Amino acid sequence: MYAVIETGGKQYRASVGDKFRIEKLPGETSTEIIFDKILAVGGEGTETKFGSPYINGARVTAEIVKQARADKVLVFKYKSKKNIRKMRGHRQYYTEVVIRNIEA
Repeated sequence: MYAVIETGGKQYRASVGDKFRIEKLPGETSTEIIFDKILAVGGEGTETKFGSPYINGARVTAEIVKQARADKVLVFKYKSKKNIRKMRGHRQYYTEVVIRNIEA
């Protein structure tokens, strides 16, 4: 069984046991979180349900594995022949979760 969830302005296709990184959510490691914005639910031998926009009563339970920051992304701006150079870096916060249960 799989579900399409929405969190952090993005959509993810999640099955039980999947691990992925999402935008930072509050919570400590090994805390359970519940996603209730479910766009679609389907799987083997079951009919696929689509919400408009969300499915009422459906929810996905996940566990926080890690709270961390991603690798640094460097942004380098310059203007040729003017000796103008700017170097900036950015590290995005993220939450790594593992899906534990899907309820349609």
